[in-house]
Amino acid sequence: MMRILALALLLCGLSGGAARADSDVLWHFIHDRCVPGVAAGTGPAPCALVAYPQGAASGYVVFKDRTGAAQYLVMPVAKITGIEDPAILATDATNYFAAAWQARGYFLAKIGRELPRNAISLAVNSPGGRSQNQLHIHIDCIDPQVRAALAARQDSLGSVWAPLGVPLMGHSYRALRVESPDLEGVNPFKLLAADVGADGMKRHTLAAVGAHFADGRDGFILLDDSAGSTPGDYASSEELQDHDCKVAK
Repeated sequence: MMRILALALLLCGLSGGAARADSDVLWHFIHDRCVPGVAAGTGPAPCALVAYPQGAASGYVVFKDRTGAAQYLVMPVAKITGIEDPAILATDATNYFAAAWQARGYFLAKIGRELPRNAISLAVNSPGGRSQNQLHIHIDCIDPQVRAALAARQDSLGSVWAPLGVPLMGHSYRALRVESPDLEGVNPFKLLAADVGADGMKRHTLAAVGAHFADGRDGFILLDDSAGSTPGDYASSEELQDHDCKVAK
């Protein structure tokens, strides 16, 4: 009971100093509570879902973050530290971005209404821009100003990483157009690693924002930033999200 209470108290500060005191809080929830609960037949709580789409190695959880009214996290069942972990680039690696997009139903249920795909974003922070050392993809609303900037430029984007041409939250992001409605068969981690190299991933953050292109196709805009590209830039694409979800109001 004391362990559970301690974890709950730490979770209440995941975005602040308490989280930095224990960078494995999320891992403990997965490993000590969510997965054992499913194995024992008592359910996934405090996770909303524990899924094994292709066996044990492919497992992931869906977890309600305390920050924001509707923010959810998608995380591996395996111990994978983050965007820099080679495990996410393995041939048989789970496409956690595709899993996060599929899990947006939990986020929308909290919002209480449908949202256009270009209002929904997925984000992974760099090692220097995060507080937890368990890979976690943030599912939440996109900031309205970021949404407007992307809408104005989305049809000029191509299939090669290129500067977006306008700063987002004061930082210089690169963008890539992906023509896949659900990211099945398209792994954003591998698309970034193909450009910056596996070792370079440790300096980068990555986001995927839903898009509906002028040619009628649904897809995504991938956004990449690297730590230190501008002073004070810790490469945290979570900054592009709006945890108050103004676009839903």
